Amino acid sequence: MLRILSFVATLLIALPAQAQIDIREVESPGGITAWLVEEHSIPFVALELRFGGGANVDEEGARGAVNLMTGLLEEGAGDLDAAGFAIAAEELAASFRFSPGHDAVSVSARFLTENPDEAVALLRLALVEPRFDPEAVERVRGQVLAGIRSDRVRATAIAAQEFNARAFEGHPYAAPIEGTEESVAALTREDLLRAHEWALTRDRLHVAAVGDITAEELGDLLDRLLGDLPASAPPAPGEAEFSLAAGETVIPFGAPQSVIVFGQPGLDFDDPDYFAAFVMNEVLGGGRFSTRLMRELRETRGLTYGVGTALISRDHANALMGQVSVPNARAGEAVELIRQEWARMAEQGITAEELERTQTFLTGAYPLRFDGNANIAQILVSMQAEGMPIDYPNTRNERVMAVTVEDVQRVAAELLSLDRLHFVIVGQPEGLAAAE
Repeated sequence: MLRILSFVATLLIALPAQAQIDIREVESPGGITAWLVEEHSIPFVALELRFGGGANVDEEGARGAVNLMTGLLEEGAGDLDAAGFAIAAEELAASFRFSPGHDAVSVSARFLTENPDEAVALLRLALVEPRFDPEAVERVRGQVLAGIRSDRVRATAIAAQEFNARAFEGHPYAAPIEGTEESVAALTREDLLRAHEWALTRDRLHVAAVGDITAEELGDLLDRLLGDLPASAPPAPGEAEFSLAAGETVIPFGAPQSVIVFGQPGLDFDDPDYFAAFVMNEVLGGGRFSTRLMRELRETRGLTYGVGTALISRDHANALMGQVSVPNARAGEAVELIRQEWARMAEQGITAEELERTQTFLTGAYPLRFDGNANIAQILVSMQAEGMPIDYPNTRNERVMAVTVEDVQRVAAELLSLDRLHFVIVGQPEGLAAAE
């Protein structure tokens, strides 16, 4: 639960077109590494922590433990109960957000530099000394269970979960981070303590700080904040094999529209062909109104308000995925059109005009992402998690501009595969063999 007082403003930093920012690598006296961007014009710091592992460290019989544990971190810590913790944060004009995911637990902290010691001490309590009081556990457990029940009647949630369950069968990615009603109802305090011990460890930690703080101050802060956390976690799960072949899976659902999630194997960020694939996807279905899928399904056929695709990079799997909602009666038509655009891209690649237009958009839009302390800190910590070099913001546009038409044609032919493209359709679709 994010609490931000209205007078705590986000610092806007003016950046040139190439998103040139001065990122320093800092190592604390205790050996914790962080990336830092100093900006002293406003007394405000954004701190991002990302603990690798996330819901992947859930035990087989305790799915949802990391998610529930994360939701309890600010529901009482040390000698403060949930109300006392909330009051203390408000009095400091500090905000903390704890977010679980499949691959990580993310912590976002915002505080004023007039009281950094008090804010850091409060955050340390949440990370190191959570209480897991019975009443708080049952309250947050109830919220999680309500969310799980809500997802059971949302077509988009059903489609995404069914796709993951089938694509990554046997891997933690196949299970929702929230767990199931049965697993969450059965979680004990011991499960939460174990999830806390395994999910928040220094060996899988990435840190970024942006704002009114020096390298020396940041190093001291990190040791005070994180020095008492466990040093290491259990081994991470192995790679997740994308196990779906070409085809369609229909999940009956009473709604006037069908939600379609589709995808195939992707490629990792450190693959030499990643940027060619990135440009290719932007032309195919990257989310703008000018993409091929958008023009064909929305403008030409009037099937949908929007359709998009994305390269999905996870710690243990990669995919190229998309989603669209269409009227049930035209679901088969939509699936066939997506297949046709997939095949056309694989066979023909993109035109010189499409490349130029896409490069202009991607390079022009990129600096706009760096529009404040919080956004910059989130970008920097994500860069670390992806294994990007520290100078990536200053070289990223050069990598985009280096992509050629020939690069995209070659990568599209190698990557896009109708033999691996699978569709999960939730609704009452017509015109599909799988629905008959």
